[in-house]
Amino acid sequence: MTIAAGIDVGTGAVKAVIFKVEDGVETWLAHATMRIRQRDPMELAREAFDHCLTDANLSESDIDYVATTGEGEAIPFHTGHFYSMTAHARGARFLNPKTVAVMDCGALHGRAIITDERGKVTNYKMTSQCASGSGQFLENIARYLGIAQDEIGSLSLSADDPEEVSSICAVLAETDVINMVSRGITAPNILKGIHLSMANRLARLLKSIGVRDDLIMMTGGLAMDEGLCAAMREQLAKMRGVTAEVTNHKDSIYAGAIGAALWGAFRSDKLTASGQMLKAS
Repeated sequence: MTIAAGIDVGTGAVKAVIFKVEDGVETWLAHATMRIRQRDPMELAREAFDHCLTDANLSESDIDYVATTGEGEAIPFHTGHFYSMTAHARGARFLNPKTVAVMDCGALHGRAIITDERGKVTNYKMTSQCASGSGQFLENIARYLGIAQDEIGSLSLSADDPEEVSSICAVLAETDVINMVSRGITAPNILKGIHLSMANRLARLLKSIGVRDDLIMMTGGLAMDEGLCAAMREQLAKMRGVTAEVTNHKDSIYAGAIGAALWGAFRSDKLTASGQMLKAS
């Protein structure tokens, strides 16, 4: 039996999970999310990890491997670090074993990923950091419109005449939105237009890495934005030769942390078998 923790330090939040792996059975024991909001991510990682230990009724000495991903490599108590795309791919496969492609939509960028049946990355492509296709951009627009983040998806779905944002530069796109407001464009139509613009770029990323009729799992901070998911379905449906299915999971935000924990358990078993593994401290 191996017990491993996964900690994903993102731009907007820190996610932590604990898994038990025994005889090939992966059991999720605990999870925690901490919004960063100008707080120290390293302190939040410790807080999230301790919260998981308490929920799982474990002590730190019970953990065989503490795996980090995202910006978590500097966490002082980690055992090993995994590249974020590798972690998201493995986590998406855990959430839905039929997953072939992963669309990781984070605060700063989007990443289209193809995985094999083991959850290993076989191809990927990502947006540029300055593109207006990120969670931070959408959060800024929502703040400007006076809308709570959890309202974005439902408002977007109620749009009747969306107007897409044309610019790929976040600064210029925000200017476009200001102009839309001055022209009396409603918030739902602005949000749906932004979603369609974002989805168009993300869909093109997916097609460029070979997605055709595969199951796409949305992960990351925007995975539960149903407006964006709907826009993704619309944009993919317009692409010749693409019949992919877009889905998400109630725990999609934890995909990176899940993948880190499961890869950590795998590495722990390998190291233990070779006599190299010590308990995390």
